[in-house]
Amino acid sequence: MSKKPSSKLPSTQVAEMSAAVSDNDVMMDEAKRNESFEKRSDDSNKRFAECFIKTLLSCKGVSKTIKTMDILRLTCMENICKKIFEAQGRLVEIDGPVRICGDLHGQFPDLIRLFAQGGFPPDSNYMFLGDYVDRGAYSLEVILLCLSFKARYPNNFMMLRGNHELAHINDKYGFRDEIFTRKGEFAIPIYEEFTKMFDVMPLVGLIGGRILCMHGGISKQLKSLDDLRKLKSPFNSEDDCLENDILWSDPGKVPGWTPNPRGASVQFGEDVLTECLKMLDIDLIVSFEVLIPEDLKVEERKMGPESTAAEMTQ
Repeated sequence: MSKKPSSKLPSTQVAEMSAAVSDNDVMMDEAKRNESFEKRSDDSNKRFAECFIKTLLSCKGVSKTIKTMDILRLTCMENICKKIFEAQGRLVEIDGPVRICGDLHGQFPDLIRLFAQGGFPPDSNYMFLGDYVDRGAYSLEVILLCLSFKARYPNNFMMLRGNHELAHINDKYGFRDEIFTRKGEFAIPIYEEFTKMFDVMPLVGLIGGRILCMHGGISKQLKSLDDLRKLKSPFNSEDDCLENDILWSDPGKVPGWTPNPRGASVQFGEDVLTECLKMLDIDLIVSFEVLIPEDLKVEERKMGPESTAAEMTQ
């Protein structure tokens, strides 16, 4: 990831996307004609998403982008994706090839470069493992572009929840403050709708029935893939539960289960990870909660890094 956000976007990809969609006025018309969200058609939602994509990709300066989007359009997009997330469930299953991507943390130019290198949806399938917001300067742009692609290509673009999609975390690390700074009097309902949407996001992804993806790691309470299909939504972020372990647990160097130095969930040794892989009858678990050296390669029965995880699905 880049250290300093840049407002320069790849012009070729912007032009290609812009040529295929309606202009920003159409996005407003779509929202006004469909103020009752429950009455919106799938085609209408996809046209609405295309307009969002155009607006976000065609901006010359990312700091000005969200100013063109009012509360009606923002909350409409949040509700479209909330409905999709609820329908797809807590465990999403997809066939490969899939590009697996980790934490974005508000780095919008990095997200654009990722698409420029890997292909824009639907030419490439994606699975993001959470932490779209906080820390970086452009959390709104990042989450809204991802949501727009989710709304437009719901079966090609998968979004899992990370621990920064928990309200008590993004209240502390920047997302809430960004919304209140940039959206003023409309900040409260916009933030509340984001929180409701985050609460129903999938927690786990399964690629080709063999590769399990999650933001954090495994849990003592995980015994079968059906346990993942039955995950609660929403859940109490203070509970000792499978849902929280999936967001917070880390691989450790000590065998077995040990307390997590971060103070959340647990650490698990390679021995219990191997047992879990056998129990679930899968080949690989991919997570992004641990810093991994760039030269480390993916191996079976190891937590996998972003740089080579995509290759495992092809």
